Order: sequence, then C-alpha cells, then structure tokens
Amino acid sequence: MDGMLTLDGKAAIVTGAGNGLGRAEALALAAAGARIVLNDLAADDVHAVAGEIVAGGGEAVVSAGDIGEWATGEELVSAALRAYGRLDILVNNAGVLRDRMIFTMSAEEWDLVMGVHLRGHFVTTRFATAHWREQSKKAGGPGYGRIVNTSSEAFLLGSPGQPNYAAAKAGIAALTVTTARSCARYGVTANAICPRARTAMTADLMGPPPPGGPDPLDPRHVSPLVVYLASPAAAGINGEVFVVHGGVAALMAPPSIRATFLAAENGSADGMWTLESVRRALGPMSAASPRPAGFACEDTLTLASETIGFAAPEGGAAG
Repeated sequence: MDGMLTLDGKAAIVTGAGNGLGRAEALALAAAGARIVLNDLAADDVHAVAGEIVAGGGEAVVSAGDIGEWATGEELVSAALRAYGRLDILVNNAGVLRDRMIFTMSAEEWDLVMGVHLRGHFVTTRFATAHWREQSKKAGGPGYGRIVNTSSEAFLLGSPGQPNYAAAKAGIAALTVTTARSCARYGVTANAICPRARTAMTADLMGPPPPGGPDPLDPRHVSPLVVYLASPAAAGINGEVFVVHGGVAALMAPPSIRATFLAAENGSADGMWTLESVRRALGPMSAASPRPAGFACEDTLTLASETIGFAAPEGGAAG
C-alpha cells in the first residue's frame, strides 16, 4: 500500500462500531493497518466486530458505553492510550433515530437524538483534541490527528419528519468546521461525511438491496473515503463536508449569499432599515410562490436518485 495511505501503527476510535457504517469503517481502518478502539452500546455486536478484526490479523479493543456521556468520551481516549500508547484517528459514527413531526415530538425524543448524535460527537472530540493539543505543545509543533464526523443530507434538505435528527446533523457540520479551524495549528484535521447507506437505522427508508449486481448503498462503499480522510494523504483536506455513497462523492460548498438588499435603495432616508423599506425590499419575494425549504441537497440527489427513490427535481439540479 502507498505509504501515504497506510495507517500502520496508528490508533483509531470508531463509535457506533457494532453494525452498519461503524462496523464497515472499523474493518476498513483495520485493513489499512490501524489499531482500533470500538465503541457501541450493543456489547455483543461490537465484541463480534473486534473478533473479526483480530481474526484478520489486526488489533482491536472494546470500550462500550453511552456515547452521549462525558465519561464515555474520556474513557475512549484513555482506552486508546492504554492499549496502544497513542491516538491518531477519531471516527464519530454512533447514531439513533426517533422520527416524528415537530408538532408531536416529545422532549425525550428530541433529547435522545441530540444526545447521541451531537453531544456524542462533542464529547469524543473534546477529549481527543485536548490530547492532540497537549502532544503538539510537548513536541513544539504540529502532530497528527484526524477526525471524521458523520453528518447527513437531512440537515440540508430539512427532512420534515426528522427535526431532531436534522438539527443534530446541522450541529455536527458546524462542529466539524469549528474544530477544523480551531485545531489545524496542532496538526489536526476535521471533516464530515453525509453517507447514504443501507443500515439497520435506515432500513425502513431505503428498502431491500437490488436483486442483482452491487448494492450502491452497501456501507462498505463509504469506508474508502473515511480511510483516506484518516490517512497522511489527506493532510490538506480540512473543514469539508462530503456526500458519499456507492461510486459517488460530492463536495459541498459553504452556504452562499443568494441576494442582498439595501435599505438605501428601498426608500430609507438615512440608509437604515425601516418597516416600510423592508416591505419594499422583500415585497417581490412575498408575492412569489415560496421556494422549497432547504439548501442545496437537491444538487446531490440527482447524482444517484435511483438508489433511494428520490425523484430528481424538475428541470434538473437546483441552482
């Protein structure tokens, strides 16, 4: 394997590693040479993944626990240091769904999803980056740290039945960019993926795999991008958000300004906003048919709409 792609000797934490994407990512990281700390609540499943890695000649230890708990994040980093004497890679994948419309969602459904997804990403990132910052200061220069977070296109599309999930995934994208900016000086990169994959969590949405040929939504198709982002080769990729599945990856652009309105051009005597100048500026928008809610997710849906049943927007990709 290319020396810039190998993970030989490096240590990685993977959360939600008992099934689905986490399992596929852990196996792929181990195949590239990384030594793995596996986390999940499903103890039997995650120990089975550890067994697969060891049977294949790799190294793996299990640190089970609720990823939303502060102590779990602290223990995961400690487990890597105890087992391998180092930590190089953090892959945050753990997730849960409690889908419901905003007007019927309970506080418990909101808190659980935010806790597992957003808080779960935070607590691991907090302890991993603190370790890498300390190591960098001891060394007198940048070290090596890679974070791969798991966001979702739900935060772009504004998925109607997933207000908790969409909000958590939007938070993860923001956390990723903030971490990237905050920790680059220490040799740490942070990137996020928005994967499409057929897992236990998404089975009801995505249905069964196709009867013949490769399944474009097999979680294994996401793993190569995760391994690459964890490798030395990806040192120049930081603060990015990717949509990935099958043989497709799309790099998302940051939000952009769609239109600018000036009070001075809309009847304001002193150039500052008044209610009347706002009415003049936004009146044409108010009179038009509302645009679909959300951002740029439609652009990525056209890449492989047949894989999950979304119809391409009329007239092609949205601008």
